Amino acid sequence: MKAFIPAAGLGSRLRPLTDDKPKALVEVGGMTMLERTIRNLAQGGFRNFVVNVHHFGDQIIDYLERNDNFGYDIKISDERDMLRDTGGALKLAAPLFKGESKFLIHNVDIVSNLDIPWFVGRSLVSDADATLLVSDRPTSRYLLFDDKDLLVGWTNIKTGEVKTPFKGLRPEDCKRKAFAGIHVFSVGMLSLMPAWPDKFSIIDFYLKLCRSYQIEAVEFPSLQLKDLGTPAAVADFKNF
Repeated sequence: MKAFIPAAGLGSRLRPLTDDKPKALVEVGGMTMLERTIRNLAQGGFRNFVVNVHHFGDQIIDYLERNDNFGYDIKISDERDMLRDTGGALKLAAPLFKGESKFLIHNVDIVSNLDIPWFVGRSLVSDADATLLVSDRPTSRYLLFDDKDLLVGWTNIKTGEVKTPFKGLRPEDCKRKAFAGIHVFSVGMLSLMPAWPDKFSIIDFYLKLCRSYQIEAVEFPSLQLKDLGTPAAVADFKNF
């Protein structure tokens, strides 16, 4: 199985740390976010990676070349011409996953104590089209799941906004979970993306399709997770 590491974002929340470098090359605890993610996934058995680039993309390409890809097979999905968001990124990178049945997606600014082989194993024995790592952490935006842990919608609890393809769905009747930025995606779903624009959100993609496809939630017992998307989070970082 390959792993896709989204590294193309502008890192707006991390400014001024990203004024002269991409988020993926911001150092956390003496190691760049990109290296930390690659090494963590390698410990979980991954050897083949796809990394997308946009913001200061040349720096990421040069960094990987200088470090000989840390000894792994790393392909670049080049978005330097246009930032495509989380869904459009997969649409562009689709040819790089040819021959796979599923692949892991792991945000570059997320660190956790997740047992990667356990999570991958759960996804491989499942018939679901996508497996999303979720938790009960507080946030303003939640994914909504039914009693079978299948995605049925999304809500913003601050604004009251709800997105769902199911008429009459009530958020209070659903399980409310926070997405952890780690998921396993079935390659077969990539064939649905040509009908989508070049730039779109993977969450919007999931919400559009969850009526016909199985998008499941998985929780890891005692999950500890940190989003390193702000300077404060970087400054306060302590490894698990």
